[in-house]
Amino acid sequence: MDLMVLGSGTVAPSAERTAPAHWVQTGNTRLLLDCGSGVLHRAASFEVPWHQVTHVALTHFHPDHWCELPMLLFALRWGIEPARAAPLTVIGPAGLKTRLTLLAGALGDWVLEPGYPLRLHEIAPAESFELAPGVVLETCKTPHTPESLAFAVRDHSARLVYTGDTGPDVSLAAWARGCTLLLAECSLPEERALAIHLTAAQAGTLARDAGAGRLVLTHFYPSVEGTDPAERAAQVFNGPVTAARDGDRFTVGVD
Repeated sequence: MDLMVLGSGTVAPSAERTAPAHWVQTGNTRLLLDCGSGVLHRAASFEVPWHQVTHVALTHFHPDHWCELPMLLFALRWGIEPARAAPLTVIGPAGLKTRLTLLAGALGDWVLEPGYPLRLHEIAPAESFELAPGVVLETCKTPHTPESLAFAVRDHSARLVYTGDTGPDVSLAAWARGCTLLLAECSLPEERALAIHLTAAQAGTLARDAGAGRLVLTHFYPSVEGTDPAERAAQVFNGPVTAARDGDRFTVGVD
């Protein structure tokens, strides 16, 4: 399984980080975990085959996590040659279909009928969804918005857990237990801790309690820049820690 960080930032504009988006590739599965603004241009600049995407999984409906989805749907029809014919599956919390229906009312019928098969799947906490034979998406509720989910991608060799946006939560650690790689939000410095986001120390605690093989930090607000979140998380978690930047690539598990 391969992971590429396309966007390690937040809604705050940054010259270095775009909004949340993470590309996961295993077998024939090409999955986008969140689809924040800038993902398409980031994918092009990093030579990621975005047009081969098979699935998009949205953790919640804050705009920095899904606002580029209409652009992706449009680009798959008009931004490549030949135009897409393969289906695209979009997975998200309850309310996904309603939101896309409202977007279609504002932007046009193409949102729901983009010129290729579009499959929408609303997924509940603790539910799993088979992305392909041997590749499963798993979910866990997180304390952020009412609909917010964490995702795990599991194949024959690895389990990657992506927290999405979350506050500290012992049940999330239990659900993530034993994951090969924990991709955890790290929004704020310690002195600005909130119940709905993680600091570096809290992300390290989550990785420690989950027994994660590796911790990759993402989703940095500007107030975290200029600090050393990886060093702070490493004071709590003994495994490898990386503060991700846009374009970072990771191998998750072994072939």
